[in-house]
Amino acid sequence: MLRKLFVMALSLLVLSVPAFAQAADNAETVSSSKALAVGLSIIGFGVAAGLAGLGQGKIGAAALEGTARNPSASGKIQTMMILGLAFIESLVIFALVIVFAK
Repeated sequence: MLRKLFVMALSLLVLSVPAFAQAADNAETVSSSKALAVGLSIIGFGVAAGLAGLGQGKIGAAALEGTARNPSASGKIQTMMILGLAFIESLVIFALVIVFAK
């Protein structure tokens, strides 16, 4: 078993030598790296926006539940809810700025 693993690892190293020996084409590498960075930043923004939406929904649900439990504190709860929603939305806008800054 150990011998098979050793032979497989050695074969992998021998077969990967041509990949390491390729000449670097700088312009092509830079353009492909930029495309990858743009794609990953768009995916990251999508995740940030989606999770922000979930957080905003949770804040709204908690505020409604708190108001239903204690109607006399509805003004204070609403103020804190709007403040929390503003903070979450500012983070999403900040993520959007980062996506377009690249």
